[in-house]
Amino acid sequence: MENTDQVNKDIMAENLQYYLDKQGKTPANLIDTLQYKKSTVYNWLSGNTYPRIDKIEAMAAYFGVSKADLVERHVDGEKVEHINLDEALRKQGVVMEFQGKELSDKAKRKILDILKIVDGDED
Repeated sequence: MENTDQVNKDIMAENLQYYLDKQGKTPANLIDTLQYKKSTVYNWLSGNTYPRIDKIEAMAAYFGVSKADLVERHVDGEKVEHINLDEALRKQGVVMEFQGKELSDKAKRKILDILKIVDGDED
């Protein structure tokens, strides 16, 4: 399983590239406008390093987006909504079906067990 630090670097890299592309800008534009070192920006874009909060704030202002837009995972420009599956499966009124039949509590627990194995969290 990939470590959280690297995941955050990768998310930042993806979002930074996304907003550069979306606004028709290049890394050189960002470097020139915000007076950042070339190597620093390219390290962010490659997911090697993560910017300090003051740099994130400046880039958010540069792109006209929120800090969250730069640091949170997005799909097709939309924020990804994170749902705790364990909680969702336990909530009253949540109905999960497979092949037209409602899943039993036992089946839901098995799904959670499988997901833990996939995630490398075998308790």
